[in-house]
Amino acid sequence: MPKPAMLKVIFSRRMLVALIMGYAAGLPLELTSSVLKTWMREQGVNLTFIGLFALVGLPYTLKFFQAPLLDRFSIPHLGRRRGWMLIFQFALALSICSLGRTDPGRTPWLVALAAFFVTLFSASQDIVIDAYRREDLADEELGLGSSLYIAGYRVGMLLAASGTLFLADHTGFAAAYAIMALCLLPGILTTLFTPEPPTPFGAPTSLKEAVIQPFVEYFSRSSAISILAFILLYKIGDTMASSMTAPFYIDLHFTKTEIASVVKLFGFPPILIGTAVGGIFMLRIGINRSLWIFGALQAVSTAGFCVLARSGHSLPLLAAVIAFENLSSGMGTAAYTAFMASITNKKFTATQYALLSSLMGIPRVVASAGTGFMAQTMGWTEFFMFCTLMAIPGMLLLLKFAPLKKEPYH
Repeated sequence: MPKPAMLKVIFSRRMLVALIMGYAAGLPLELTSSVLKTWMREQGVNLTFIGLFALVGLPYTLKFFQAPLLDRFSIPHLGRRRGWMLIFQFALALSICSLGRTDPGRTPWLVALAAFFVTLFSASQDIVIDAYRREDLADEELGLGSSLYIAGYRVGMLLAASGTLFLADHTGFAAAYAIMALCLLPGILTTLFTPEPPTPFGAPTSLKEAVIQPFVEYFSRSSAISILAFILLYKIGDTMASSMTAPFYIDLHFTKTEIASVVKLFGFPPILIGTAVGGIFMLRIGINRSLWIFGALQAVSTAGFCVLARSGHSLPLLAAVIAFENLSSGMGTAAYTAFMASITNKKFTATQYALLSSLMGIPRVVASAGTGFMAQTMGWTEFFMFCTLMAIPGMLLLLKFAPLKKEPYH
């Protein structure tokens, strides 16, 4: 893409919307996970109940159930995408305020109910935002748009995780959650002022069509099963390694201050840089080539933990490993997300993307479940080497449906 055209794309309205919508999607996530668990433990809730709170996140993994309704029905005067986004954004703000007014120490089950509504409206907002991004962006813009969405998502998560705890120390959790609800305002204003995306392929005309046709259309493709396998495997090694890094740092005798400073604070900018660089690369070389290059970099970055395991406690090496891992992970996630968007049929965007993104979360839960046992029996160096090799099956699947000479656009 010529440089003037690239700059026009980078600074377009569409990219700004992708960034802000990513922020709006990322902000609620921490409010029902780490922040809420911190509040509950502070109020004396037992660890067993806190552990069960992972179940309030089920709406994030079951998004494809409500997605057909969002593909089928439109909101009068606002449209199929903007209308639903506004409804869920206002409902999300209200549910966040309601969660902040609960009492974890006295009524933990009421907290669970309020948290469930936050995750339900947050997951529903995600479905519509993903569909809007796919329909608003041109095929060649999906890479950069997905990168900016992920960057915004990370900023939203950071604001919720750090900002809520900071505010709670000074104002209490009720006020902190109310302020976080107000922080959704940029997303609401963006929804109000951005245009409804075009629907050149039409929309489902019946609920039956909205429920059945997305799956019939997808599984009629020759590479349908291979693509699902790829989505499950492309980041599995990276995900398995990431799930055990926290105890790994402790075993190497890094202090909590060192972990917070290097892993959390120092490691955050490389994630944003990685997503931005990945998006720009995809504008120039396309999604297919990016999947190959970024997948290889992800594998190399996982191997960096093998080097750290052999070297032991070293702050400079930890910083180097974290920087490279976050940079490559940011690029890989951007390409991965853009690829999923690119293979959806625009008539059934919400349903097909919800299905694919739900599959994307399975390795985080299933494959990571046994990583503690593996690390215990194999040792850290061998464990991270195994995670590195787990990148190979996903890369090999690219040969079937993402050859370097052809982009997967419809």
